[in-house]
Amino acid sequence: MKLKIGDTVKVTLGKDRGKTGKIERVLPRTQAVVVAGTNMYKKHVKRSGDKAGQIVELPRPLAVAKVALICPHCHQPTRVGYQIEKTKKLRICRKCKAKL
Repeated sequence: MKLKIGDTVKVTLGKDRGKTGKIERVLPRTQAVVVAGTNMYKKHVKRSGDKAGQIVELPRPLAVAKVALICPHCHQPTRVGYQIEKTKKLRICRKCKAKL
């Protein structure tokens, strides 16, 4: 996958369109990412022992196609390209050609 944990992304589709956040988890099998503060859902947790039941808000995964990486140099949503230098494969911004 072209996205990694810690990348800043912008949501391009869905109910959270326009929001930005950092990637918390990457799910390569399902081609999805969990972005902090977006796609929040409420889960009802049952009482267990001494703890009372409660409603917890959890982030759900978003499809990779619904997010765009924000370049840390030009601060624009961009696609990820690759550049090979000797034995390293580096990610680059498609707009400003900076290394990510």
